[in-house]
Amino acid sequence: MIRLLLADDQALIRGALASLLELEQDLTVVAQVGRGDEVVAAAIAARPDVALIDIEMPGMNGIDAAAALRAALPSCRVLIVTTFGRPGYLRRAIEAGASGFLVKDTPSEALAEAVRRVHAGLRSFDSSLAEESLVAGPNPLTERERDILRASEAGAPVRSIAAELFLSPGTVRNHLSSAIGKTHTTTRTEAVRAARAAGWL
Repeated sequence: MIRLLLADDQALIRGALASLLELEQDLTVVAQVGRGDEVVAAAIAARPDVALIDIEMPGMNGIDAAAALRAALPSCRVLIVTTFGRPGYLRRAIEAGASGFLVKDTPSEALAEAVRRVHAGLRSFDSSLAEESLVAGPNPLTERERDILRASEAGAPVRSIAAELFLSPGTVRNHLSSAIGKTHTTTRTEAVRAARAAGWL
């Protein structure tokens, strides 16, 4: 029996996934959480074989939760299951140690088969997304540029961002200018939007 942990902030989706997966004779759901920062503790308590993790959750995003889980419980494989099929997310998920990445409109039989593959030590990725990721190439933004773009999302002035990140306003402006160039946009608002759409943030 393959033991599963489900992490998704939408209770309805989480419940539906649990019901579908429990129909499979070799799969059982042993834990469910609605926040990214609850994943590791739940996994340590329940000892799942595979964790199915959404990306956009409160407390901690699913990619960071996947990395934390792989560090805390290496025996547990990670399968990202998300609405947001963005090439940048796929690449970041692989870097975080995920063994699979599927979008939520995947048929239930394919999801169950992906769980089995991941449990067996194989990989399972959405093929069209994997192709897009190869075409798109790696994330061009540095970690600092990503931090600054995230801090810019709410429209905070440069001085506030600089104070928040312990940088000088000039350094923040330089990083914003670089990020705008790399995203082929003209304003920081457009740069944030483009980076989000690509899954780079």
